[in-house]
Amino acid sequence: MVVVMAPDATDEDIAAVVARVEAVGGEAFVSKGLVRTIIGLVGDIDSFHHLNLRTLKGVADVHRISDPYKLVSRQHHPDRSTVWVGTASQVPIGPETFTFLAGPCAVESRDQTLEAAQMAKGAGATLLRGGAFKPRTSPYAFQGLGVQGLEILADVGAATGLPVVTEVVDARDVPVVAEHADMLQIGTRNMGNVGLLQAVGTCGKPVMLKRGMNATLEEWLMAAEYVAQRGNLDIVLCERGIRTFETAYRNTLDLSAVPAVQATSHLPVIVDPSHAAGRKDLVVPLARAAIAVGADGVLVDVHPHPEQALCDGQQALDGSALRELATAVRRLPGAVGRKDAATLLRPS
Repeated sequence: MVVVMAPDATDEDIAAVVARVEAVGGEAFVSKGLVRTIIGLVGDIDSFHHLNLRTLKGVADVHRISDPYKLVSRQHHPDRSTVWVGTASQVPIGPETFTFLAGPCAVESRDQTLEAAQMAKGAGATLLRGGAFKPRTSPYAFQGLGVQGLEILADVGAATGLPVVTEVVDARDVPVVAEHADMLQIGTRNMGNVGLLQAVGTCGKPVMLKRGMNATLEEWLMAAEYVAQRGNLDIVLCERGIRTFETAYRNTLDLSAVPAVQATSHLPVIVDPSHAAGRKDLVVPLARAAIAVGADGVLVDVHPHPEQALCDGQQALDGSALRELATAVRRLPGAVGRKDAATLLRPS
């Protein structure tokens, strides 16, 4: 069951609902969104019905939700959400816009990160992605610069005016990552890491949740529910390809997931064609397809010298490929009724 608070509900109104639910042995999880607050109830549904929650001050509506994911479902939130990312200026990710996120897969040095960020911004990106912590398949591969990488990202983001998105891989690192980044990313390997999901749910920053490489759509949305249940509804879902029998490319990009999830969840859905393909030559065609199918944005790897990259250089764009992508993200979103997120930036 979900209690939807009115936009003008006060903290005292919310506390009154929580207190009444807890008085009958239930649990109440408060999630505050951009416009209103939603309270997810866990416990005996029949006992909740006798509480007359609709009569309490500040309560707009009460819903019994059949979906297993209560807070991220469209059953109580029919309009799709927009998530705003940034501090000095805020970038929208949502149903009315198309947002381009780009940057180096891994932060290797300040010069490399700055050059990649400038390339990304020149191509039209409004958010800078970059990895400071890199969970790799091989323990001998480059694992990232850690806190030093976070500091570089924060400096480069400030220098270029691009809000920063970066991955967090350990619940213990959430505070330091949140200190340096504008949005925290949960990677495919950690989609089912409940402790980490709960930790980012309380960090106060937007979260990008990548689909697990073997996850169903319901499992993906249930992972998002763990974040939402801890109070954070500013979640962006990212389809990055799933593991199938095909070996011609790294993963199979499941573009059908985009409209399917948008039909059941109010959360924005973006696509990462770089990690899906693992091949530079497929990134631009897949990005075009993502725009056409209605994705709310794309996340792409760029690098000033892909042949020297310490991580995933084979999929990083530069030169003509990046110019081709820039043309696509400038021209195609308008054909499907989207505005460029860069035109709707707002001060914090």
